[in-house]
Amino acid sequence: MTRTMTRSGRYLLLLGLVALTLTLAVSAGVWRLGYGQALTQAARRGEADLDLAADRLTAQLQRYQEVAVLLADHPLLTALHDGGDVRAAEALLLGTADKTSALVLLYAAPDGRVLAASHAGAPATLAAEPQFRRALTGALGARSGIEARSGRRAYFYAAPGFGRDGRVEGVLVVAADVDNVEAEWRGARPAVYFVDEAGEVFVSNRSELLFWSRGPDGAGLVPPDGAPALRETRVDGLEIWRQDWSPYVPARALHLTRELPVIGLTGEALIDVAPARRIAALQAAAVGGLMLFFSALLGVAMVRRRTLAEANAVLEDRVAARTEALQDANSALRHEVAERQEAEAALTRAQADLVQASKLSALGQMSAGLSHELNQPLMAIRSFAENGAAFLDRGKGDKAAENLTRISELARRMGRIIKNLRAFARQESEPFGAIDVRTAIDAALEMTEDRRARDGVTLDYTAPDAPVWAEAGDVRLSQVIVNLISNACDAMQGGTDKVLTLSVAREGASTVIEVADTGPGLSDPEKIFDPFYSTKEVGASEGMGLGLSISYGLVQSFGGAIRGRNREDGPGAVFRVTLEAAEARDAA
Repeated sequence: MTRTMTRSGRYLLLLGLVALTLTLAVSAGVWRLGYGQALTQAARRGEADLDLAADRLTAQLQRYQEVAVLLADHPLLTALHDGGDVRAAEALLLGTADKTSALVLLYAAPDGRVLAASHAGAPATLAAEPQFRRALTGALGARSGIEARSGRRAYFYAAPGFGRDGRVEGVLVVAADVDNVEAEWRGARPAVYFVDEAGEVFVSNRSELLFWSRGPDGAGLVPPDGAPALRETRVDGLEIWRQDWSPYVPARALHLTRELPVIGLTGEALIDVAPARRIAALQAAAVGGLMLFFSALLGVAMVRRRTLAEANAVLEDRVAARTEALQDANSALRHEVAERQEAEAALTRAQADLVQASKLSALGQMSAGLSHELNQPLMAIRSFAENGAAFLDRGKGDKAAENLTRISELARRMGRIIKNLRAFARQESEPFGAIDVRTAIDAALEMTEDRRARDGVTLDYTAPDAPVWAEAGDVRLSQVIVNLISNACDAMQGGTDKVLTLSVAREGASTVIEVADTGPGLSDPEKIFDPFYSTKEVGASEGMGLGLSISYGLVQSFGGAIRGRNREDGPGAVFRVTLEAAEARDAA
């Protein structure tokens, strides 16, 4: 009996050892799997945080880029090439630096000589600076480095200023204060830093990482005065750093990178993996406990089978309920997708109808003038026909032929007017392509001729001798020009000097159309393209404030841009339409 009990004890001990070994092995596997899954989730969150930090840094630096581009052609700066007022230019640069928190602003000639600076102590020449040399090519130059006057970290933007001959006549350099840029997010989580092309940490929300550099093998970080202990491992293809040289950087961190070619930096983040390890440990402990628990129940086979049967039934019910819930969710999602597709199609149709309604509204407003344009040739044709018949009765065939020639010219004019009206009124559906801009301008001028004559508006326009090709739609571009001319005539009502200036030219890879008036100008240029926004008095016009909004959408559909501003040489507004230029072979 004692021997039997000993065998039973050995058997139970063996079962216990097997169960314990199996539990440890499964727990280790669960820990490894849970750790990998948690790392993957942490990597996703870390990539989102890194993207957010990178976008924030890029947006903060691009403010200075915009300052450089907008200020490069300022009249006070360009006047320096002809002996302009240096003090006024330096005051302009200093005021801009104060408003934008820039370290320094410099304006230099093409040979590198600094003609004006916002602060004293600026370098006398920029000829050796890479961003300056790039700006001389007509492109925007940028680099990171140390600003010589203050010794502080700076990000430099160099914007070219072009002369009337299209060449670079000066370069404006703006140095952004990196300390001021990163002050808003210093100390935030996770630890993020940005490495320049030389492999040195230039921007970071952890000040102790500044000016650290890549290791000899291109991995890890090395401080300027030594090499701290750093061990690198990989889990499921993810890079894990282990360090003990900074209390503000995780001891175990997931290393993520993102290239930022726009600003020439590489963004990197160190994501703490301690939460992932805790989650994996909890999962492994839970699984191990469950396995030990079920191993203990092996001695009670019947209870275990009953328990497993009940648990299996509950699990099947849950799976069935969950499956049904997922099916309902999928059905609702498909219904929502169908509704959104229908809404998008309805929006597209409404936009097309709005464009067509705008064109028909413009035709309605021009109907009286167009009736006059057609009635005048008809009356002249009748007169010339009667005169021709009289000359034939008198035997003066040459005079009759001259009247018939005039009738033919008037008929061609009427045909041209009707052709423009039919083209303007139809719903254009063909994709845009290469067109001669002069054709669209001539059609718009002919349709608005009576309006300009009625309002006493003088046209200042010289048509180019050669075709000017652009990527656009002929009818839609005519509508844009008609809208701009009509708005200009509305703006000049009540004025004494009514001059409408229209020009078209090729500028590099773009074709530019400008429409200028001598009205009171724009009170709020930022809102002129908003739907239903209008500066006209209530009842002064039948328009609803949609003309410029529709024109904005039409120009964008060509891949172009439209901008409005006030004239610099006097009262009035200037609207500039920029289209992608096309070659004559594209038109063919």
